[in-house]
Amino acid sequence: MSKGKVTVLGSNGHLGNAAMVAFRDAGWQVTGLGRSNRRPVEGTRFIAGDADDVAVVKAAIADADVVVHGLHLRYDLWGDGRAEAQLQVVIDAMAGSGKTLLFPGTIYNYSAGDRIIGPDLRQRAEAPRGDIRIRLEQMLKAAAEAGQFQVIILRAGDFYGPGNRGEWFEQAMLMDHAKGRLYHLGDLDKRHCWAYLPDLGRAFVALGEQRGQLAAFENRHFAGHWVTHRQMMAAIQQAAPAPLAVKPMPWWLLRALGLVNPVMRDIYRMRYLWLNEMELTDPRLHALLGPGFVTPLDAAVRATVEELLGAPRRAAA
Repeated sequence: MSKGKVTVLGSNGHLGNAAMVAFRDAGWQVTGLGRSNRRPVEGTRFIAGDADDVAVVKAAIADADVVVHGLHLRYDLWGDGRAEAQLQVVIDAMAGSGKTLLFPGTIYNYSAGDRIIGPDLRQRAEAPRGDIRIRLEQMLKAAAEAGQFQVIILRAGDFYGPGNRGEWFEQAMLMDHAKGRLYHLGDLDKRHCWAYLPDLGRAFVALGEQRGQLAAFENRHFAGHWVTHRQMMAAIQQAAPAPLAVKPMPWWLLRALGLVNPVMRDIYRMRYLWLNEMELTDPRLHALLGPGFVTPLDAAVRATVEELLGAPRRAAA
C-alpha cells in the first residue's frame, strides 16, 4: 500500500533524482516533472513540462500530498530576480492547497564566522548568492504563515553521490585524476559539511512522513558528513582505481578563469565555504532520523568515486 503521493519538481537534478529514488524505495507513488526524462527512475511516473509555467506545475502536483522542490538554475543565473521568479511559480501553483513543500536549504545563508549553525541561528549572508537564498526562504515562510501550504526546509552541505555530475567531486577535486592529482579545497585539518545524496533523499522522506507532527514552517539542518579535508582526501584515495597525489586547489586559476567565465567567477566568490569551518547541527532532526542514519563516509565515497571513475578500487598491495 502506498504511503502517499509525491511530485518532484526538477526530477533530473541532483536532489530531485535522489528524492525520486528515496521516495520510491520508501513505498510512495512518485511523479517527476522535468523538461525531459534525462534520468529516468524505474517504478515512477514522469511528466514532461516547463516548471516556469504555473498551470504546468499546478497540474503536476494536483494529486500530490507532498511536493519536493528540486528545481535549480545554473550558478551564474541566480541574479536579476530569476531565482525569486522561479520560486514564485511554485508558490502560486501551491497557493491554498494545504500540501507540504519540501525545500532544500543551503549553508549560503550564513557567514564565514558562523562556526556552529543551528536552525535558530540568525541568517546573515557572506555573499550576494546567500542574500538570494535568504529571500527565497522568506518568501516560503510568508506563504506558510499565511496558511497557504506547509513548508519544510532541509538544509545540507555540499552534495555528492553516484550518478551525479557537475559537483565538486568531478569538477574540482577529481578534475585532474587522469594526471594522478587530487585537489583539496581548504586546509587539510579544517572540517567541511558534506551531504551524501542517497542519505539526503531518505531524510526528505522521513520529514515527509512526519509532516503531520511538524509546524507550518520548519527549518531543519542535516549534519551529513562533518569531516576534515584530510579525511575526505584519504577516503577518495582509498576508493580510486589508481594512485592520486593530494595537491592544494589552485584557487588562483579559478579567479583567472572567472575573468571570462561567469560560473567560475561565482564559484571563486564562494570559496569562504571551504576555507572556514561551518558546521550544521540540529538535535531535533538527529532524533527524528535516529542513530546510524548516515551512510559511513568510506562507503559513501567509494560508491561515488567508483561510479564517477568507472572502475572498482585497486587491490591493496
